[in-house]
Amino acid sequence: MTIKVIVKGKVQGIALVAKNPMNFLGAVDKKTGKVRDEKHDLFGKSLAEKILVFPYGVGSSVGAYTIYSLKSNKCAPQAMICLKADLTTASGCALANIPLVIASKDEYDSIKDGTKIILDAENGKIL
Repeated sequence: MTIKVIVKGKVQGIALVAKNPMNFLGAVDKKTGKVRDEKHDLFGKSLAEKILVFPYGVGSSVGAYTIYSLKSNKCAPQAMICLKADLTTASGCALANIPLVIASKDEYDSIKDGTKIILDAENGKIL
């Protein structure tokens, strides 16, 4: 699969797929990496060491600092895959050096929650 690379890197891990957009500032505990928004479909789950797959980010630009804090607290996702890269997610991933890519709708829909994937954000591929 070919993807658009926003932040380079290469990781392998377990996909954590969200149906809802992600508000990093409001929905994620920056000290634990757990989703604390009861209305979010990932409520109670940890983003730590997962490849986070979600449509796009929403909310305050301070969410970029939350992404950086997740990395500093060693509870950040290994990488992120989305349909649209909003400024908050892109800048947060760039600051934290977390690989970020934009997938096509078909590529995005083919990723199943809990499956092991390899994200090659150096060469623009999801394996």
